[in-house]
Amino acid sequence: MGLFQRKKHSENATQIPDESMEEVDGLTAEAAKKPKKKRPANTAFKQQRLKAWQPILTPKSVLPTLLIVGLIFAPIGGVLIWGSNQVTKLRFDYTDCDISAPSDGTSATMPSNKYDYALSSYEDNPGYNPPRWSFSNDSSRPVGEQAQCTITFDVPYDLHNSVFLYYRLTNFYQNNRRYVNSLDTSQLIGDTVKVSDLDDGQCKPITSRDGKPYYPCGLIANSVFNDTYQDIVLQNPSNGASAQPYNFTDKGITWHNEYKKYTNNPPGSPSDYLPPPNWVARYPDGYTEFPQLASDEHFQVWMKISALPTFTKLWARNDNEVMQAGTYQIVANMNYPVRMFDGTKSIVISTVSWMGGKQPFLGWSYVAVSAVCVFLAIAGTVKHMIKPRRMGDMSMLSWNQPAR
Repeated sequence: MGLFQRKKHSENATQIPDESMEEVDGLTAEAAKKPKKKRPANTAFKQQRLKAWQPILTPKSVLPTLLIVGLIFAPIGGVLIWGSNQVTKLRFDYTDCDISAPSDGTSATMPSNKYDYALSSYEDNPGYNPPRWSFSNDSSRPVGEQAQCTITFDVPYDLHNSVFLYYRLTNFYQNNRRYVNSLDTSQLIGDTVKVSDLDDGQCKPITSRDGKPYYPCGLIANSVFNDTYQDIVLQNPSNGASAQPYNFTDKGITWHNEYKKYTNNPPGSPSDYLPPPNWVARYPDGYTEFPQLASDEHFQVWMKISALPTFTKLWARNDNEVMQAGTYQIVANMNYPVRMFDGTKSIVISTVSWMGGKQPFLGWSYVAVSAVCVFLAIAGTVKHMIKPRRMGDMSMLSWNQPAR
């Protein structure tokens, strides 16, 4: 019957020869044998079959753990606080010395918010007089020493070595991405760097002028801290002698191998380079000799970027002499502008202990964590004893709760 007859293929229909089918089947079989390149290896790590421990948190395991953590952290925090309390730190903010201190040859008491005495808890403290300050500006002095702030302060007891002199800046964001990258390590180490490479590199916008490169280039070097400090002088020695200086040194204030990142003799002659714009006062006629960057530890300290906007950087140290109790005087040569970015600058004199400088925050953090853990352990124990809950109680599941 025609109704059930199959439709015959058209003679013009395209048919695949048997040989072609064999070739296709061969390619398919060959391709199937090849492992897929993007498939991860059949290992426990890549197939996420590593053995794992998933503890069941029960009151019997959680509450003792909290108590143990609290009992461990408490003595650690106490030891850290004890180490911090051994340190003595004196801070004097001289930002506004040029506008607030007398400049008529007399001195005045520093405002209470301009200084801080963080004394050791383990030294006899006979008391101290508030520090005093004065300001003078004499254009006949050498460049960089014309504006001077003189601070007179008391050291209430002997400070045993080592004693460190720092400068402290606030509201200065050295960790800004553009600022952090603004240097050329090849130039600093003494390699030949073309002006075009500097212009296209990280040092922008302090790269070159009139075809001459700035040395050193970049924002970090251009903004180097340029306040300087004269020797601290003891005004009233115990032996009745005349005023005697306390001998700080600026050697050994940075890492021992930091000098390897710098050179004292870049390629070419000094006249081939320009000092950075903010160094013009120091080199008014340009370079007649190269700055000794490999020997300038103050520069090397500045080039180590600080993570936070408030930071201290080491200026000098004394590892051999005791800083005797008495009245001291220090002169700060004021050159570095900080009011333009609402910052401050301070002198910091500090000792150290086995844990470093004065930093009670870490110790109190341990104590706080200890207190929280002990409180939770006690509260959980009381709750478990008064109103315990049966483990695996199906009635506590959300879908078994009564409708609200």
